Amino acid sequence: MRRFDPRQAQRGPQIRINQRIRVPEIRVIGDDGEMLGIMQTHEALRRAQEKGLDLVEVNPKADPPVCKILDFGKYKYDEKKKAREAKRKQSVVEIKEIKLRPKTDDHDLEFKTRAAHRFLGAGHKVKFTVRFRGREITHPEKAQEQLDWIVQHCEEIANVEVRPMMEQRTMTLMMAPKPAILQKVAQARVAAERARQKALQEGRAAPTGDEEDEEIEKLERQLEEQDDDDDDDDEAEGGTE
Repeated sequence: MRRFDPRQAQRGPQIRINQRIRVPEIRVIGDDGEMLGIMQTHEALRRAQEKGLDLVEVNPKADPPVCKILDFGKYKYDEKKKAREAKRKQSVVEIKEIKLRPKTDDHDLEFKTRAAHRFLGAGHKVKFTVRFRGREITHPEKAQEQLDWIVQHCEEIANVEVRPMMEQRTMTLMMAPKPAILQKVAQARVAAERARQKALQEGRAAPTGDEEDEEIEKLERQLEEQDDDDDDDDEAEGGTE
């Protein structure tokens, strides 16, 4: 049986394109923005394919749903670019969660601590969650040792916002970047925006500043993969003891 992945719920609804649009009738917008009116879905799909484009559902709640003929790859790129542009103009502090187990080995602990250091250095808060299963709950001191080690290796750039505490079968710790780090991040954002505006004024290609976001996303994916491996190991061992 396929295990439910709670991250799927966090990703929100998926955009339906081409054959995934199952309703028989839709309102169609052409690739040039012209309203083509209501037509059969298979006819709209045929028109999109003739132009080498995609049929994309842009308003599923309308009656009938509204779809547009466009290049879906370019559409996704533009949407991602808009989201990053909006994020660049904000100074929102995100909370990144890093999951541990009392049995997390030293190598994985070091990797997750380096990831936390990177998140904190980028101005994000980090919540560490140690999950206990079976008889692991009888040895909370192991988790406490892990969290103490993490605090020691992050204390140069972060403060403990919420000290380690037990809640049911988990122990959590919250760390936040020091004010000097937040100030440095804010200054870097201002400098990057000035460089971008200057490049635009001079007619040069503006730096995207996406490298840092991509590095953060890569770290998050790697952490998710480790969490999935831990869950698979637990299932192989029979779950709880």
